[in-house]
Amino acid sequence: MNSSDTDNNCCGRSYSVTVAVVLACLVFVGLVWKMRQYAPVEPLGAERGAERAKALHEIRAVEADALNNVGWVDQTKGLVRLPIEDAKALALRAWQNPAQARADLLARVEKANAKPPEKPSEFE
Repeated sequence: MNSSDTDNNCCGRSYSVTVAVVLACLVFVGLVWKMRQYAPVEPLGAERGAERAKALHEIRAVEADALNNVGWVDQTKGLVRLPIEDAKALALRAWQNPAQARADLLARVEKANAKPPEKPSEFE
């Protein structure tokens, strides 16, 4: 036997192995493609995304209402919520006299942050 015969046989064998590997890869890709068509997968968290989008829409609607409409913050303390433009106009009018405006502001802060009287301890 010649050495050239063994070289041709080795090259033929490696060629057929290469062709078999390429064909196996193509079959695998084809099967994956067909499975994706047969059983489409919904993106993970799609229902959670829809729920979060709905919650965001509701939050923005509540925020828009709070920014543009009058309402009570704490009715027992007499705290109200004003629209932004009304609050700006009121602040401009109040701060014409800075000393009086500062005193009013400090009084309102004290009123808003006032704690209810504590109950006396039963052990006293």
